[in-house]
Amino acid sequence: MPDAQPQTAPPQTAQSPATAAAGVAVPDKPTVDGLEERWAPRWEDQGTYRFDRSAERGDVYSIDTPPPTVSGSLHVGHVFSYTHTDVVARYRRMRGKVVFYPMGWDDNGLPTERRVQNYFGVRCDPSLPYDPQFQPPASAPKSDRDYAQVSRRNFVELCERLTGEDERVFEALWRRLGLSVDWSHTYSTIGPDSRATAQRAFLRNLARGEAYAAEAPTLWDTTFRTAVAQAELEDRERPGAYHRVAFARAGGGEPVFIETTRPELIPAVVALVAHPDDERYQPLFGSSVVSPLFGVEVPVVAHRLADPEKGSGIAMICTFGDVTDVTWWRELQLPTRAVIGWDGRLQREVPEWIAGGPGEALWEQLAGTTVHTAKERIVAALGESGDLVGEPKSITHPVKFYEKGDKPLEIITTRQWYLRNGGRDADLREALLARGKELDWHPDHMRHRYEHWVTGLNGDWLVSRQRFFGVPFPVWYPLDADGNPVHDSPIVPEESALPVDPASEPAPGYSEDQRGVPGGFTGDPDVMDTWATSSLTPQIAGGWERDEDLFARVFPMDLRPQGQDIIRTWLFSTVVRAHLEHGQVPWAHTAISGWILDPDRKKMSKSKGNVVTPMALLEEFGSDAVRYWAATARLGTDATFDTGQMKIGRRLAMKLLNASKFVLGLGASRDDADASKVTDPLDVSLLANLAAVVRTATDAFERYDHAQALDRTEQFFWTFCDDWVELVKDRAYGARGEEAAASARTTAAIALRTLLRLLAPFLPFAAEEVWSWWQEGSVHRASWPTTEELGHAADAAELLPVLAGAGAALSTLRKVKSEAKVSQRTELATATITGPSDLVAAARRAEADIAAAGRVRHLQWAEDADATEAVLRAEAEFATTEE
Repeated sequence: MPDAQPQTAPPQTAQSPATAAAGVAVPDKPTVDGLEERWAPRWEDQGTYRFDRSAERGDVYSIDTPPPTVSGSLHVGHVFSYTHTDVVARYRRMRGKVVFYPMGWDDNGLPTERRVQNYFGVRCDPSLPYDPQFQPPASAPKSDRDYAQVSRRNFVELCERLTGEDERVFEALWRRLGLSVDWSHTYSTIGPDSRATAQRAFLRNLARGEAYAAEAPTLWDTTFRTAVAQAELEDRERPGAYHRVAFARAGGGEPVFIETTRPELIPAVVALVAHPDDERYQPLFGSSVVSPLFGVEVPVVAHRLADPEKGSGIAMICTFGDVTDVTWWRELQLPTRAVIGWDGRLQREVPEWIAGGPGEALWEQLAGTTVHTAKERIVAALGESGDLVGEPKSITHPVKFYEKGDKPLEIITTRQWYLRNGGRDADLREALLARGKELDWHPDHMRHRYEHWVTGLNGDWLVSRQRFFGVPFPVWYPLDADGNPVHDSPIVPEESALPVDPASEPAPGYSEDQRGVPGGFTGDPDVMDTWATSSLTPQIAGGWERDEDLFARVFPMDLRPQGQDIIRTWLFSTVVRAHLEHGQVPWAHTAISGWILDPDRKKMSKSKGNVVTPMALLEEFGSDAVRYWAATARLGTDATFDTGQMKIGRRLAMKLLNASKFVLGLGASRDDADASKVTDPLDVSLLANLAAVVRTATDAFERYDHAQALDRTEQFFWTFCDDWVELVKDRAYGARGEEAAASARTTAAIALRTLLRLLAPFLPFAAEEVWSWWQEGSVHRASWPTTEELGHAADAAELLPVLAGAGAALSTLRKVKSEAKVSQRTELATATITGPSDLVAAARRAEADIAAAGRVRHLQWAEDADATEAVLRAEAEFATTEE
């Protein structure tokens, strides 16, 4: 945690006699500038948001805060969604809950590794020895071919160094934004506690048979050289071409034509397949064809997944071109003929099924080439041999990518770790669907995304990665007499020894000099997928098996806030882990934020290069203003990045300061809380309307609709400032006697005290600043307002229309003066206000205040029986100087 920022000196204050008498200290010129530097350190020093771990579980409201990925900088989308979480935390705290609001950093995984590689100009080679003197280049080389090769340990040290720097920057921004996080409860997903938690959960999964290793076709990113899980895929439209290729019949006769977008996989073909009901190919089932160029004989088979309408209706099965190939290969029990390696290049040795055949010479031209080059050379060879029919037909089609990758995925057969997630277990799938129904979703329709994902799973969760900066699998293997690992006899540590690193620590019962030698041991080389750790954030933050007292108070948590794009990854995986380990859901509620859209209505993302970094916005408009923009959007609703809304938010924060200064100048005191002193109909009406706002805002917050709470409160605040304050000025200064003035002053104090608390979750800095002028403690530790505080006025339904009527009357008098192009201070000799009878009757209850505020000597009223709209109009005569 960085050192607390130095506190700024409080602004100079000037007190009117009224404010001095009321014990109020108001700055001479209030401003929103500098409030963040003034209050953020104070909140930390005073422990305003510190979690009280002595609280009983029923009094706690715990939040499974999203740990942002530490791979560069936060963007405005983070500010958007984290503000949504913070307004909930602040509301619950004011409602009397003891809020557990930690912050984590998701600092392991591929995004971090890629950032470290590019930032320092290095690439990890785990075969290299550790160099304790290594220093990265002063500046990263322009080409990644020139990156320095470093050992795994050196690389991990660089990852820890850069993520540490990023986390300090992230924390500074979150403090500037005003997140009411308890900064004594932080974690990183690569820290010792997180590693131990992830390894402990894995060992228990393994013991229960929920985790297993298998060698199978795997989606593979050739750039990162690692396996990728189903949840991390995305389809991207890419140009391609259909190539019509002839396969000769083994017994002679007309060739069989297939159409493929991947002719480079012809050397990997293991069969041709057509739909069993396709009459064109039924005579071929059970026969064989010979692959062009390579002369490999393969069978013609039938399968229901073959599409008669696609291409020529018959396709080649390769190991492996896509996920359908995997299904055909598995269900038809076909051989494996892999030609693409981990690096995305064709293998260098001649495959045994090609060796000695007509394609061996061609293979010398293909060995070690990229997929792109291999395709070009095979297409050219097909053209020369006459096996390519016609010109390739250009198309655009979806191609699977790792969501953070730059090249299409390949399917490579590798040994990986899996965790059961319902993809191949119908009973588990139904149990996880039931867990989804136990959750309260905000908004509710996001539940369907979860259910769609779970029902569409076609395999278990691949949790291993062939990377370096991650949580190692806590597994070793004995080596047989030939030095080969015995995977069926894994060696695991005691839980008390966690965390462990099998790459640098010997297996239990072995010494380090036995590593890698026959009869010795070897460590599992892989690390866990970042989601395999992040899926345990409730357990990590809550101290599972590390701080059982804390865990019992905060788990299961109350809220998981997150983005809609990671329902299938983070939310689902966390439900899986809690179901398997604890037999319950990990939280009661989940709040799903929408996306931030750029001016072209496209989602902001780093990959698209259209993100906006937030610090400059916070400095230009102020944190409260940026929070206001974020809070105007409902959960699950996409919002356009709009600095115009931020300007409105800044104006609202400034108005809160200036209006509060004026109201306190009327003589309102912290001791003015006796609602029985509120006797004037206009004042009663104000508090009656305020009671309705309190009810609406409270109900909205309980439904996780912070946007409605803000909207309703903001509307009332402007009515309070523009109408009620203007109407009662003369009365508050004693123009109608002490009782009338006391009614106005008490109403002002009660209303301001209430409004500050209603606005505090949204504008925490401005609300705290005003609160400090005249109240004790922090507004963020004050209780949420209730209608009981507003006394008899809260139930004065018959006086509700008075405020609106008086405001409408004042507005129509202002309009008369504006149209005459005279000052609002100009007196009117007479004025007649006309309108519907009910509106006129309501306004007349505040006649004296309307006349005083409108500067009308003789105010008259007229009812319009034919009025069809609830509006007032006025006719007036201006006073002359002589009068």
